[in-house]
Amino acid sequence: MVKITSLNNEKVKEWVKLSKKKYRDATGLFLVESEHLVQEAIKLDIVKEIITEEEREWSGIPVYVVTKDILKKISNLECAPKMMAVVKIVNAKEIKGRVLILDHIQDPGNLGTMLRSAVAFGFNSIILSEDTVDVYNDKVIRASEGMIFKLNIVRGNIKDIIKELKKNNYTVYGTDVVNGKLVQDIAKEELLAVVIGNEGQGVDKEVKELCQENIYIPIKDNCESLNAAVAASIIMYEISR
Repeated sequence: MVKITSLNNEKVKEWVKLSKKKYRDATGLFLVESEHLVQEAIKLDIVKEIITEEEREWSGIPVYVVTKDILKKISNLECAPKMMAVVKIVNAKEIKGRVLILDHIQDPGNLGTMLRSAVAFGFNSIILSEDTVDVYNDKVIRASEGMIFKLNIVRGNIKDIIKELKKNNYTVYGTDVVNGKLVQDIAKEELLAVVIGNEGQGVDKEVKELCQENIYIPIKDNCESLNAAVAASIIMYEISR
């Protein structure tokens, strides 16, 4: 257990840098805030170090006891939690089961909600386009309620990944009312992937052309569209039924 009281401590400076994607990518580390998220990460044995106000031992994990001011400096919340942790980014695994593909999702809250719904409705792998918001953004982590730790998350060129999925006998569905099927009418096979597009522009044209079919959710005429996270959640729910 190490005590730190200075805001200028080198360790504190390292933790602050983890709020930036560039530093997270370089180190393979990110921060989680709140005891609930720390406990979820501990279950997976991916916690590098714990940062806390309380003098408390954690088996096999380095603990840094810090002041409230240090927690405020590190935290992205208005009211800093009493506990945080530096967590290791887990490498992507082989894509299996049902898949959610996210094309240029920009809102962290939307992404976090989709991750949470994916766990709830049995979608095991999440494919993120290279221009989708960083999954280790603090707002994404909070919105996911810790579900980020229960998913296989892959970031890459989604056009290449879709082509590979199709070679592996996946059916890939775009989301578009034009030439689309009602979501409840599609075959609910296990090797299935659904593409959700950008909040404002939908699925990219080139990505859509790679999809075998389109699906849509019927809504009332006086509502133009659904929020991307709401739409994704409804689609995953319907497929899981």
